[in-house]
Amino acid sequence: MDLGLLDALTIALLAYLAVGLIFGMLFLGVFAARIDPAAKGASAGFRAIILPGAIALWPVLLRAVLSKREPRERSAHEEATR
Repeated sequence: MDLGLLDALTIALLAYLAVGLIFGMLFLGVFAARIDPAAKGASAGFRAIILPGAIALWPVLLRAVLSKREPRERSAHEEATR
């Protein structure tokens, strides 16, 4: 591999993680309760556990935050009646 390509990939990965860290902090502070009302008032331990996932999956979580739909819980019983 060319060193320039490795540098570009490293920069892209670091940028992705930096945006993820910023979004993850915002997500834990503001947006988590919007997606799941049970997350409102969550403990620091819970927030520490979900932060790495929020950093890694920030594009998916951003899409969920930006969607206009209210979150709706689905159950196996409800799905079976359809």
